[in-house]
Parts: sequence; structure tokens; C-alpha cells
Amino acid sequence: MLTSLRGNARAALALTLGLAACAKEDATLRAPEPASPSVSASATALNGVMLQGFYWNTPINNPQGTWWQVLNSQAADFAAAGFTAVWLPPAYKGWNPTQTPAAMDQGYGVYDRYDLGEFNQKGSVATRYGTLGQLQACIATLHDKKLQVYEDVVMNHLTGADAAETVTMLDGTSHSVYTKFTYPGRGTTYSNYAWQWYNFNGAQQAPNNGFYQWHAWDFAAYNNNAAYDALLGSEIRYSDVNQVNETIRWGNWLTTKLNLDGYRVDAAGHIQTAFLNQWFDQVKGSRFAVSEAWFNQVSYLTDYVARTGGRTSLFDFPLHNLFVAMSAGNGSWDMQGLKNAGFTNADGVHSVSFVDNHDTDKSTSTVVNLKMLAYAYILLREKGYPCVFYKDYYTYNLGAQIKTLMGIRQTSALGAGAEYPSADTPDYYAYSRAGDGTTAAGHKGLMLVLNDSNASITTKQLTSPFKNATLTDKTGNYPGTVTTNGSGMGTFPVKARSWSVWVVN
Repeated sequence: MLTSLRGNARAALALTLGLAACAKEDATLRAPEPASPSVSASATALNGVMLQGFYWNTPINNPQGTWWQVLNSQAADFAAAGFTAVWLPPAYKGWNPTQTPAAMDQGYGVYDRYDLGEFNQKGSVATRYGTLGQLQACIATLHDKKLQVYEDVVMNHLTGADAAETVTMLDGTSHSVYTKFTYPGRGTTYSNYAWQWYNFNGAQQAPNNGFYQWHAWDFAAYNNNAAYDALLGSEIRYSDVNQVNETIRWGNWLTTKLNLDGYRVDAAGHIQTAFLNQWFDQVKGSRFAVSEAWFNQVSYLTDYVARTGGRTSLFDFPLHNLFVAMSAGNGSWDMQGLKNAGFTNADGVHSVSFVDNHDTDKSTSTVVNLKMLAYAYILLREKGYPCVFYKDYYTYNLGAQIKTLMGIRQTSALGAGAEYPSADTPDYYAYSRAGDGTTAAGHKGLMLVLNDSNASITTKQLTSPFKNATLTDKTGNYPGTVTTNGSGMGTFPVKARSWSVWVVN
């Protein structure tokens, strides 16, 4: 989501919650009807890895052309690296697609959800990322390389209305607000739905100036106000069935138009859950979905899984926050904090683990130091569906090291995982995978050791799952071998500020 606007909207929330009583979410959401089967189990190949295929302010002009053409040209590289799915940025026309690159809309300030770079609107036919034809060609190439495609769906709001309307507020005052969307460039192609003030609960006056509000918000704030309705732009009114039906119709149109395999749901914590459950049932079906519910406590994420009946995976923000703390400590953080950590440990089926993304990369919540230790952690664990950030892989030049870990993930990150609480120290963390018994395929398991110390090599005696074995560090970070005895006991070293993955030869 737009981090700066997100912060502005949080400030606005305090101003607006008192204007009207909020409509409570339906109590039945606490015990929803059974949803589709396990979201992650059917979504990816064994040990799949998602790539977030963009970052904030991706270049408009590239040697390959538009961003869709960049991703098209890299599809073979994605597949060779071991990625199994690519998350695309919002593909539709934003409110201001023709400004300078620094200010150009990223797609989250969505203007027309039916314009995928096809109509001359807001001064441009193309979106920030290119034209519809380039997008469809990109998706076709990704599919040809056996990569799934997840589209970023923004359903909380619209921005950049074409005309203003005079609206009476809940407090009785009248104001002119930009809430009328006529789409002069597209007309009624694909949809004749006419958005006006009635279709929204309120609209942002301006950044930091709160909201005009004429309908009650769709739901009351919950999870210590981490989830609330009024975020930004013209807030879509999902307590009215007309917007529910139109957005479901759009979702099915988008899925067919782009031949999608799944979705990343933007700002889910700001959208009425009852509507989202309907959208998941009538659009997603058995496809994959991961939602951005930006909750920093595991209990809040667990609560959201219950509210949605397991219909969607969730990003593991609490685990990301631990990586940020490790980065900030830069050698002084207690590595024992990684034991059984985050939402990934609590509910691996519904967790998408990540190190950084487009929002955190441009904020103060960024993993700057020891980033590869975090990637080793998420890529080799038993639980969770890891997501790699494009900028980490390409711009920050971590690609070769991440690719090595993904190769190890495919061959050796199988079987039951185990923590080593008695052996861990503030600088040393160990974790093992026992293997799945198919040694002929090389699935022998692994021993992961991490060290955030700035000073020295750290060595610990551990009882591994591997008896009378000789192991090699498949990352190449530590030379030599480790030999275990009949009980699996061995001495496992790791260099300072480094990671090693010991695998049976």
C-alpha cells in the first residue's frame, strides 16, 4: 500500500471515527462457512517460491522497454532460478500516470479498474507499467515458463474522479467532493457501472486533512485499530450490495482477461471482511490469494484467518519485524528470537514469509544488515510460502546467493523441521530439516546455522538428524566438511555475519 498515504490515513482515522457510529461486521464472520481447501497446498509446486516482480518507483523507461517488457525478458531467468510464481503490480490505470517518474502513480491510486493500458485516460494509454498488449504478452511468457501469475488487486478505494458532486455529510454540512467517475476515454466498454458519491462512504479531503463522510464506515476498527475502514481516496461502500456485485464481476473479468493463477489483495485490513469472503468464494475459488493485512501481532493475523475462514494467506509482518530488529542490532540482537518465530510458525499453511517488499523498502522498516541470514531462514523452513523481493534479487545484487538457497530448498529443504534451543546463543541459531526419505532424489535434509556476530567463527555441537554422515556447506560459505557419529552428533561451524547450510554428501 502507499506507505505515506497510509500514515496520513491513520491520522485521519482519529478525526473521523467520532463522526458517526460504525456499522459492526456481521458476527457470523467469526465462524464463517467452510471455504476452499488449504490455500497454499494447492497453490504452488513442492517448495515453491514467489517473486514480487516489482518495487516502488520501478523505471518507466528501460533498455527492454516498459516494465511489462522487462518482466517478459526475464521470465526464463525467473524459472531457471527456481521461482514458481510472480506477483505483478496493479495493472490498471492510476489517477496520474503521466507525472514525473518519482510521482507517477504506482497503480495503488487506482482510477479505472477496467483500463489495463488500453484507453487514453489521464493523459496516457499505457499505465505506469505499459500497455494491455505488453501485459498479456508478459503473462503468456511467464506461463510458458511454467510460472504462476498473481495480480495485485486494489479494492478498497478509487482516486482521481472526473467530476465533483455536492454531498451532505453526516454532520449536516454540504461539501463539493470529487466522487463522480465517468471514464471519458473508456466509456461503457467492459462495464457501464457509474460510480458516484452514493457508492462510497466518504472521501479523503486531502493528505493529512481527514475525510468527508456521508455514510457509516463498513465496519468498526478492531485489532487495536490495526484494521479500520477509512484509508485513502474515495472509500468504496461494500455494505451496499451494488458495489459488492460490481467488484465481483470485475474480479471475474480481470481473471479471465489476464488468465490469472492468483491474487495479492491490497489493504485487506481496510476492507469489509464479509465482502472479501464473497469475493474469494465467487472469484478466487481454488486459486491462490495472499492478503496484505498489515498486522504486527501474530494473534491479529490468526484472528483474521478465522474471520476469513482460511480463504486467504497472509503476509508475515511479525516475522519481518524480527528481521528488522536483527538488522538494527547488526550483531548485537539475540538470535534466539528466531526460534519458532512469527505467523509462519503459528500457521504455516496461511503464511507468506518475506524479508522486504515495495512498502518496507522505502520506509524505516527495512532490513539493511544481515539480509541473507533472513533469506536463508525463510527459504529453508518447513513452514510458510516464501516471497523474494525483486529489488533484493536484482538491484541489491543478492540474486546469486538467493538462487543458491533456492536450489538447496528444492533438493534438501524437505522433511520435518527442528529447532535447537539448548544450543542457540545470542549469536548462533540452528535449525534442521530431516529429509523425506527419498535419498535417491537427493532429499536428505539439511542443517542451517546462522551467525550475526561481527567478531568470529562460531561452532556448536549439535545432534543432527544425520547419523554417521559427512556433510558439506552447500552455500560455499564455509570450507571443509562436518562428520557426525552414530547419534548424529557433529560440530557445525559458521563464519561471522554468515550462514551455512550443511547437507549430507
